[in-house]
Amino acid sequence: MKLRVKRVYDKPTRSDGRRILVDRLWPRGLTKEEAEVDFWAKEVAPSTELRQWYGHDSTKWQTFRSRYFSELDEQPDAVDELRTHLGKGMTTLLFSSKETRLNNAHALLEYLESGGRKKR
Repeated sequence: MKLRVKRVYDKPTRSDGRRILVDRLWPRGLTKEEAEVDFWAKEVAPSTELRQWYGHDSTKWQTFRSRYFSELDEQPDAVDELRTHLGKGMTTLLFSSKETRLNNAHALLEYLESGGRKKR
């Protein structure tokens, strides 16, 4: 399994492999055809409360990660469902945020690569 992260608004490419949207809300102004999403894993996205609290404030990143990992730990069925959609080849986790580094997709990638262990 190979994972990477990409903004959903970037043009889909063959090298993306499976494309999984990991946001709770559908990206504004993008049709399902344009997005070419194979699976929408909205259940593993941060809660609305956590997302709004974070607001992509880089000073809150470490706390956001910790809280998000706790939310994921509390949803093992949703995480397991996501894992079934990852496949064996390349999978691209898609996000819509303008923040390209400190976002839920990067945190989720870290969570998945660590085997779901809490990194605090």
